[in-house]
Amino acid sequence: MSYEKIIERVFLDRYSPGDVEVEFVRDDLVDASEKLGVSVPKNLGDILYAFRYRRPLPQTILDTAPADREWTIRGAGPAAYVFRLVTVNRIVPNAALMTIKIPDATPEIVSAHAMSDEQALLAKIRYNRLIDVFLGVSAYSLQNHLRTTVPHIGQIEVDEIYVAVDSMGRQFILPVQAKGGSDQLSVIQSEQDFLWCRERLPDLICRPILTQFAENDLIAMFEVTMENGEIKVVQEKHYRLVPASEVTPDDLTRYRNSA
Repeated sequence: MSYEKIIERVFLDRYSPGDVEVEFVRDDLVDASEKLGVSVPKNLGDILYAFRYRRPLPQTILDTAPADREWTIRGAGPAAYVFRLVTVNRIVPNAALMTIKIPDATPEIVSAHAMSDEQALLAKIRYNRLIDVFLGVSAYSLQNHLRTTVPHIGQIEVDEIYVAVDSMGRQFILPVQAKGGSDQLSVIQSEQDFLWCRERLPDLICRPILTQFAENDLIAMFEVTMENGEIKVVQEKHYRLVPASEVTPDDLTRYRNSA
């Protein structure tokens, strides 16, 4: 597992007990590979992506964190990064939360030809107006896969951006991050989204959304906010898209009583 060896070497070569941040640059991944005698990965960015969203950091790194903190990897400028201790890194769907059935309005031709889990998830959210349902606003897709930069962080990508308005005329910017398959939701992207919204669209209210395919195509949706410099979950709901005939009178009674 060369990824683990490389990231471990980068961290341990720079870490001192008590550190809350450990800085490094992209070329340090190359240097670590050469020192270890392992092949330099063709896509260096995949090393960072893997430990941000797919797999835990090596145990030797985890063991240096206090019991109430965990390490994350964040952008710190062009080709620069930092390990940073935070309270929460990954956001995981609550298995005990109620499932809400929504009549599926996804065109069958779209479902049949979706190219990836992430693309399928974004399409289902768009065609079923799940942003509107989740937040109680009128939302409109503005742009997909925005690649931009944030000062002191570097390049970021937002899966989809919505703008929205509510019954009081308040306007919102809604950056959406979607994960499918084995990828996990991370607070890193929402922090970056907040900073981008603050810089580019300061007059709109920023309400970042995280969404993920959970078990059996359940769609988990989270609204998050920034509190005391850290990402916190405001609300979480789980939706299942079904034929309209599968939304039973019992379901409707349950939803009415839970409102």
